[in-house]
Amino acid sequence: MGLDSTTRTREITFAHIDSGVPVDQEIHGTINVSYSGRYDSIVINAQIQNSNDNFNFISLNGRKINYPYSRLAIMKDDLENSTSIEFVAKTGHVPIGIFSTAKFRATIIQEHKEIASDVRYIRLIRKP
Repeated sequence: MGLDSTTRTREITFAHIDSGVPVDQEIHGTINVSYSGRYDSIVINAQIQNSNDNFNFISLNGRKINYPYSRLAIMKDDLENSTSIEFVAKTGHVPIGIFSTAKFRATIIQEHKEIASDVRYIRLIRKP
C-alpha cells in the first residue's frame, strides 16, 4: 500500500510514519508543520478501516502519555514553537486477513475550521 498523501497544501505533512507494522508493535510517526498563519491546534486522527478497534497514543514529543482515543488534539501552546510533532501509537487490533489498513490524518485547526491536512495509510500486518 505505501505512503500516499492526499494533502491539498504542504502546510502540514507526515515526514515519517511506519508503513507496514506487525500487530502489537509501536507505530512511530513524525508530522512537520510549516504553516505560518494563526491556528489553535493540530489534530491527529487514527482509524482502522472496517473495524471498531482504535489506537492508543503512548508518546508525544518524547513524553509518555496514555491517550486511548482515536482523535488526539494538540494545542498550539503545548507545541512550544516546535514545527515538528513526534508520536507513538499502538493498537491491539488483530486483522481478519493478512493485514488491515489504518488511516492517520493530521489537521491544522483554526477556530473550528480545517486549514490544511495530510493523510497516510499504513498496513497492520497479522503475525503468522
